[in-house]
Amino acid sequence: MAHIVVIGAGPAGLAAAEALAAGGCAVTVVERMPTIGRKMLMAGRGGLNLTHSEPLDRFLTRYGAARRWLEPALRAFSPDDLRAWAAALGQPCFVGSSGRVFPRAMKASPLLRAWGARLAEQGVTILTRHDWTGWAGPGRVRVVSPRGERVLAADAVVLALGGASWARLGADGAWTGLLAGGGVALAPFRPANCGFRSNWSDTLRARFAGTPLRGIALTQEGGPTVRGEAVVTARGLEGGAVYALSAGLRDRIAADGQARVMLDLRPDMTEAALAERLARVRGRESLSNTLRKALRLPAVAVALLREGGAAPPRDAASLARLVKAVPVTLTAPDSLDRAISVAGGVREDAVDARFMLRAWPGVFVAGEMLDWEAPTGGYLLQACFATGRAAARGVLAWLQEGAKERYPS
Repeated sequence: MAHIVVIGAGPAGLAAAEALAAGGCAVTVVERMPTIGRKMLMAGRGGLNLTHSEPLDRFLTRYGAARRWLEPALRAFSPDDLRAWAAALGQPCFVGSSGRVFPRAMKASPLLRAWGARLAEQGVTILTRHDWTGWAGPGRVRVVSPRGERVLAADAVVLALGGASWARLGADGAWTGLLAGGGVALAPFRPANCGFRSNWSDTLRARFAGTPLRGIALTQEGGPTVRGEAVVTARGLEGGAVYALSAGLRDRIAADGQARVMLDLRPDMTEAALAERLARVRGRESLSNTLRKALRLPAVAVALLREGGAAPPRDAASLARLVKAVPVTLTAPDSLDRAISVAGGVREDAVDARFMLRAWPGVFVAGEMLDWEAPTGGYLLQACFATGRAAARGVLAWLQEGAKERYPS
């Protein structure tokens, strides 16, 4: 019986372990943290958005340029497959009003407990507090635990160590040194699904940091528009609407030094309708009272209208135009560690169609270690599950071929 070592006990690593055990392998999972699925547990605080219910052909477009190499994995383990898998673990799902898919429990912990029990039934060994440190020769994995160094023999290895966001949950990107030193081509990490910094006035920062902006629309200048919510932070803006535009905003800042978004504070009303309401308010009212009485705008929205430096216009038509397009200049993305996910990692040309590293035969890669990005909404977890299972299929096919070459050479 082949023995496979999976390094990393997030969704990609556990998915690989499950598929490998089902394929007849003995599997050991190595995890440096005290428990499995730490980032899934964090995601579960918001309901654990597993996947999305939109048609698969549209779903696949969410991966941008990475679609061409992720698509086989995503079709082989689709959103419908993920929902059926969760249901088989006793965690049936429901579709929210946005089309996002959640387990009915709205938590990660019941799913992880059921998954851990299934893996145990399959004979999968999970070693927590074990940190991968490299190789001890061909087919030999070196790990360090609180009890000292161990060497594990492996017929193949699946790496599922995550990206470089939320390091305290286990994914710190430290593996890049080992892979780059072994000739694996890597793309630099960049924050994805992240907030952005803006040079707020001291007044706005002091009074409104942490204040939500609900029911707004956000448009990248010269780019797409997204409706949703955002949050004013001490640094700038974050939240769902911002995350949806983050890739384009990040790239614009990299190219031009800054990016601008236009904030529509009342996307359900036309500019003409806004102007009509504003014109009904008596002229002696303050700007704040005018906007509150006519449009029910909260104080944070009024503060944003004043952020441009010049006083907001008082004539109804010009003020309505500003309410529909409040300019906000963004100067930098938030740090990698504050990002929900990252772009960058193991490049497409560094792996073959089975997700095996070209530089290290017998070593496969899955999940956020790979260079892809996608928006929030279930696309991140779906690709982690799908690439984990795809890497497992790659291992099984490679073993069946009887390949003798092993890592490292």
